[in-house]
Amino acid sequence: MSFALLAVSGAVRKPLALAVSLLALLQVPTALAADLLQVYRDAQSNDAQFASARSQLLATRERLPQARSGLLPQVAGTAGAQRTMADYSSPVDTTRYFNANTWALQLTQPLFRWDRWETYKQGELASLAGEITFQQSQLDLITRASQAYFDVLAAQDNLYLAGAQKTAIAEQLAQAKRNFEVGTATITDANDAQARYDLATSTEIATQSALEVSRATLQQITGKPVDELMGLRPAAPIPGPMPADVNAWASQAEQTNPQVGLASYNLETAQRETNKARAGHLPSVDFVASYGYTNAQGTATQLSNVGSRYNSGVVGVQLNIPLYAGGQIQSRVRETLALADKAASDLEFARRTAAQTARQTYSGVFNGLAQVKALEAAERSAQSAVESNQLGYEVGVRINIDVLNAEAQLFSTRRDLAKARYDTIMNGLRLKASTGVLSEDDVVQINTLLTSVPGSMYRLPERALVGSAQPPSRGNADSARATPRPPRQGGKNPS
Repeated sequence: MSFALLAVSGAVRKPLALAVSLLALLQVPTALAADLLQVYRDAQSNDAQFASARSQLLATRERLPQARSGLLPQVAGTAGAQRTMADYSSPVDTTRYFNANTWALQLTQPLFRWDRWETYKQGELASLAGEITFQQSQLDLITRASQAYFDVLAAQDNLYLAGAQKTAIAEQLAQAKRNFEVGTATITDANDAQARYDLATSTEIATQSALEVSRATLQQITGKPVDELMGLRPAAPIPGPMPADVNAWASQAEQTNPQVGLASYNLETAQRETNKARAGHLPSVDFVASYGYTNAQGTATQLSNVGSRYNSGVVGVQLNIPLYAGGQIQSRVRETLALADKAASDLEFARRTAAQTARQTYSGVFNGLAQVKALEAAERSAQSAVESNQLGYEVGVRINIDVLNAEAQLFSTRRDLAKARYDTIMNGLRLKASTGVLSEDDVVQINTLLTSVPGSMYRLPERALVGSAQPPSRGNADSARATPRPPRQGGKNPS
């Protein structure tokens, strides 16, 4: 549902305007509006990107048991059956047949394999890096869901203000037409108001399209259609950064930013890859044990049957010493050293980026709070200017274009004020995300700033009421052009 400001002048119009206002209030949907916390929890359950990150985390956790398996015993079993035919050339030609059935079990326990130990430590790092990556996905989900939520609110505000401005211009157009009919104003006033009204209609259509796009974006995250959302209370105190020290936030971001943690794990993984490559020069020692059974039976054309059955067991230590691998080991070491240097540079870049992001978002919060205060004062001034120009137009000391400009300035200021509030809140969330401390508790805190009252973002002038958003008839708006014009004197209507 949309709302608009309807400027009403004269005591005769107040009962009608009040009735229209009450009718608009009765048309407010009774369904409960969704808040930011509900949207975030819907996103947790339905967002495809977050579901992908959750599955990736489960897959990454398996890297640790896979790496650990290289340090644990390996047991293998074999079994076989074979038939052998042998021909012997001798004074008495003989052909023999042998059937053999075998099975065996073999156990290998690594005693010293440095490369496998480094692989195991890399598995630990990969598991920890997966947790950090998932933490980053959680932070991104909060910021994405919140940004989409406030984008919808901003689009709703823009549509609300566009409709309100169009209704105010329509009222000014009707007043200019009446003044023209009685000869107290020129047709120029009506033409100016008509041009502003046509532009306001175009703006309203564009804002309606932007609202549909923003709602579709939010629905993509939550997996649910977007109906009504709770808006920001006009006097809601936007929380500032605590502590109020940009250097403290930058320092913390260098230590706890998820991207910094991920880069740190990547560096340690690269260093262990170098150790693993150097282990190619080291010997390996394994404990081996095996046990088997063999049943061999044979027949001969001229000899008696032969056969044997026996069990065998082996226990020992096996030593493997690499001597020469064609230079592959040295080349691999040089490669991993270069990759470790790259990982170190990536870590330094991640730290600087995190600190810079923290400083930028801190500045966005700090300056945003100051901008909100300034725009609140500008809104009060613009509102007073509208009322003064309306009164001046009624008494003949202001022209219609002055009123239209004052109204345009008021609605522009209100749009800027709403955007500044949303941007300040989002910068506060991004500031905490840059340090890795953003959580659902912060969503709950922002949720306390919301209200379910539509249009509560704006304080209406004393001479304005909430009215219907239905645009006036274009025929009425164009009637000024069809009205017979009184004769002019000196280019002006007689006053």
